[in-house]
Amino acid sequence: QVLLMESGGGFVQPGGSLRLSCAASGIIFSRNAMGWYRQAPGEQRESVATITSGGRTNYANSVKGRFTISRDNAKNTVYLQMNSLKPEDTAVYYCNVLYYGDQYWGQGTQVTVSS
Repeated sequence: QVLLMESGGGFVQPGGSLRLSCAASGIIFSRNAMGWYRQAPGEQRESVATITSGGRTNYANSVKGRFTISRDNAKNTVYLQMNSLKPEDTAVYYCNVLYYGDQYWGQGTQVTVSS
């Protein structure tokens, strides 16, 4: 059974930072690309950042230079370091993996950026 468990969301003022974590189980973590997505109220879910099994990263233009995705294969965990947060980053953030043709999602963690 594939399980993804996000943590680390919260409330932060503009310009602040948060670090999200996603612990994965039920997959051979080191062999799989992982991704972070987000969904704001009334909006479609969008890709934020992805990291391949080899560590290659890709970012949405809106977060380039502010967010960093990383992974720790020993801990089966993927991270999203978010700096210089803006109100428009407010959303539910989801961890994702495509595993043997099926998409798996975590339950999501809320990030709210507001003064």
